[in-house]
Amino acid sequence: MSKTVETEGALETRGIEQVPDHERTARTRELFPTWVGANISVLLLTMGASLVVAYHLDIWQALVVAVAAPVVSYGLVGLIGIAGKRGGAPGMALSRAVFGQRGNLLPGSLIWVARWGWETINAVTGAYAMLTILDILFGLKANSVLDMVMLLAFVAATFAISGLGINAVQKCNKYATYLFGVFSVLVLVYLVANTDWSKVVHQGGGSTAAVITGVGMIAAGGVSWIPSAPDFTRYLPRTASSKAIVGTAVGGAGVVVLPMVLMGAVMAVSTPDLAEATDPVSFLGEILPTWIAVPYLFIALIGMLLINSMSMYSAGFTAQTLGFKVPRHWAVSVNAVISLAFGGVLMLVATSFMGSFIAFLSLLAVAFSAWVGVFGADMLRRTEYDGAAMADTTRAGAYWYKGGFSPAAVAAWAIGLVSGLMFTTSDWFTGPLAKNNVVGEYGLGWVATIVLSGVLYLALPKPAVKRPEAAGPAPAPAPAEERATVNA
Repeated sequence: MSKTVETEGALETRGIEQVPDHERTARTRELFPTWVGANISVLLLTMGASLVVAYHLDIWQALVVAVAAPVVSYGLVGLIGIAGKRGGAPGMALSRAVFGQRGNLLPGSLIWVARWGWETINAVTGAYAMLTILDILFGLKANSVLDMVMLLAFVAATFAISGLGINAVQKCNKYATYLFGVFSVLVLVYLVANTDWSKVVHQGGGSTAAVITGVGMIAAGGVSWIPSAPDFTRYLPRTASSKAIVGTAVGGAGVVVLPMVLMGAVMAVSTPDLAEATDPVSFLGEILPTWIAVPYLFIALIGMLLINSMSMYSAGFTAQTLGFKVPRHWAVSVNAVISLAFGGVLMLVATSFMGSFIAFLSLLAVAFSAWVGVFGADMLRRTEYDGAAMADTTRAGAYWYKGGFSPAAVAAWAIGLVSGLMFTTSDWFTGPLAKNNVVGEYGLGWVATIVLSGVLYLALPKPAVKRPEAAGPAPAPAPAEERATVNA
């Protein structure tokens, strides 16, 4: 990230306000390590194992899943990220232009709460990685006190990185990308040399329905990043390539998801318990030799720190759009405390980590998808966002609409959300329409949510946007060259 007025120091002080054009000097290639870092998680290994154990896929079907899932989910991440370069603001701030100042509180609150669960899962996984390293190196066995100490350490480190801001997050992602690449190659080489490939290749295949379900399961994790995409593209100039924004998102995620899902599928042939482990990390110490397992766990730990840091970074913006009158780095602390509390409950009480994770993931994707459908459909007709209107939360603001709500957006979001849940099935919740239909069978409730919300929004009448002169004195006209840039 190039240095700017607001980000040249260690601490980023800019909040949800629109980034001025002269500060938008980032480059699209800087997004590649961002989306690499967003996926460095050993949970992908466990999900890859689930493809073999739970869905009974063979290695070739697992390959199809590992390729298709990041293309689908991070293709959407990249497309929504284009809004960041158009509006120069975080996703949930841009969302005010779509839902209205008050209407935006509805999806904003749900997305903020959903992030609590996502950050809790990652915090627990990070704590398990630290516990496994201590066990391998020093023989320290996990107990309730040590569990909580490791969880606290992980959350504190996450808060430090995300609190500093986008420069810290992106620099950490860059170095983590290099380290992950090196050690992933080592793990792959070890697996190639020590795996019974005849057993892997002759593994029985699953049904087409199981393949589609597997794609939906792994893509659901990427869906959770879609509302955050503009948070990481808002420093791009308006002239940045939209194709490059999408390409870096898909490519950055793909180089992680593809090998890790396949490694998990291969490991599951010899260690089927991997897919159902209460602790999703300790198996690495059993499968891999110490000289690979320890550094790889360190890399996984760093990756999970970065994933949580990115999530909390975005959550800080969401909290500000909900009305928390505190600086962004202090808004981040709210999520840190919540993930610490929920993480303690999960580590001490949950009996099946992976079962809880998959159940949560299916519901999380639906919660995010209702917003994605409406916001994405709105992007088809909107090419820019009014920064002053986004910041104006009074009745005179251009994005106040009707009583602070955009009826079309709120209705499409609510109907899409409820309908998506009705088609969703998980260990925690099964919708009344989840059985005996294609969508429910494949676990694609989040897909139905996006499609229905988007189509409804396009079909419903939109409220008129107040003209600038109605809200106050008209701003001075921009220079000709600036207007040309905005319209590009």
